[in-house]
Amino acid sequence: MTIKQTCKLCRREGKKLFLKGERCFTTKCALSRRNYVPGVQGPKKGPVRKMSVYGRQLREKQSAKRIYNISEKQLVNYFKKATKQTGNTEDNLYRLLEMRLDNAVFRLGFAKTRRQARQLVNHGHFLVNEKKADIPSYALKLKDSITIRPKSKEMALFKNLSERLKNHEVPAWLNLELKEKSGKIVDMPSYEKATKDFDMNQIIEFYSR
Repeated sequence: MTIKQTCKLCRREGKKLFLKGERCFTTKCALSRRNYVPGVQGPKKGPVRKMSVYGRQLREKQSAKRIYNISEKQLVNYFKKATKQTGNTEDNLYRLLEMRLDNAVFRLGFAKTRRQARQLVNHGHFLVNEKKADIPSYALKLKDSITIRPKSKEMALFKNLSERLKNHEVPAWLNLELKEKSGKIVDMPSYEKATKDFDMNQIIEFYSR
């Protein structure tokens, strides 16, 4: 997917999904320059769109899919699993999404975007508990450790990683060891404490219809 195609996803949802990493915080952000839906009629429609309840639920569901770079089938399966678990469904679903290996790699700052994190995991550049893990959807557990494979540390992508991570903030459920370039799951993700990039309740209502 090209930069232009990726940026269209943010314009379609009418909000920043931060799919291009640092670019999203610059003046190059397409949503900042063209704050209207993509397409020929986009400029006429503008940024404000009246939507039905179903429309709002659909857009939030689509936002979550695009943020985590997952398919509809994957999100449906996560929802079904979340409803079967004890506790709050919002927290359960958020936890399942956040505890994906590719997401944790992104959250730790080892990749600039989730899309890049997915590719790096697929290529076997990371270890979980000292064992090779090359499945992006791998479900992490409490106390799991994530490290960069020794041979991969010599890659150009990781050579300036220490400098990039100095000002990187990780969520409370992760611990980043800057010197070792490793991370550890020290708590469980909480939707209540998270930055709300999408409305989880709307997603649950969408799938509960």
